[in-house]
Amino acid sequence: MPYIKRNPENSKSVNIFYEDLGSGKPVILIHGWPVSHEMWEYQVASIVYSGYRCIAYDRRGFGQSDKPWSGYDYDTLASDLNELILALDLSEVTLVGFSMGGGEVVRYLGKYGSSKVEKAVLISSVVPLMLKTEDHEEGVPKEVFEEMIANIQHDRPAFLAAFGKQFFGEGVLNKPVSHEIRNWMHQLAIVASPKATVDCVRSFSETDFRTDLSTITIPVMVIHGDEDKVVPIKATSAITSMLLPNADYYEMEGGSHGLFITHKDELNQLLVNFLKR
Repeated sequence: MPYIKRNPENSKSVNIFYEDLGSGKPVILIHGWPVSHEMWEYQVASIVYSGYRCIAYDRRGFGQSDKPWSGYDYDTLASDLNELILALDLSEVTLVGFSMGGGEVVRYLGKYGSSKVEKAVLISSVVPLMLKTEDHEEGVPKEVFEEMIANIQHDRPAFLAAFGKQFFGEGVLNKPVSHEIRNWMHQLAIVASPKATVDCVRSFSETDFRTDLSTITIPVMVIHGDEDKVVPIKATSAITSMLLPNADYYEMEGGSHGLFITHKDELNQLLVNFLKR
């Protein structure tokens, strides 16, 4: 299995699992919380068939990567991404981040610059800030995230099952994905480290990316569903589109958080068109 090894010189090394498929300019897919790189199944095929090299990896603590007790802050997560880019000797990269993964994209660019990155895509992203603060009134109250953490610590499998319905915008009459799709997402999420699952709630809710955004000069595409109940569009991508006035911005009508499944054809076409531009 392909891994990159972080900190190989000491006993606290962390193995990051990745898949590397296709050929051409590289596209790195960064998954959302609390699943793994496997969420990108439909996007990987579309990207590879369109003539690109597609690399998707598991964030530390998730999927097939190692699950250390710490290191779930965005500086460390961006460092993991940087190590992947260096280890594979990549250039002219397009970074694609979904939800929490959008934070890694933006923190990487803020911390390491864009010498190796050509473009970036933010899908249903937590950027620029999820948490409600005095200068970010559109955000989500801290109590919401504290309740999430309490529910995860009380009964993580039950929390993940309920979260899966919210993730895809499921209601009494609205069933946007099959029961099997929700079960698949649950299986991807349940293998994650419980510690990583909790720590990442704090990271994606509390990290402020506004300074990172101010450094970005490469082409960016921002995509978000206007019915997203997990990452509210008005607190995130609508503001990001104003902070990045030259970005391509798409609001998907009726889109829930899980656009990579519910709107996969439309999303894939947007991605491929952006890559080819």
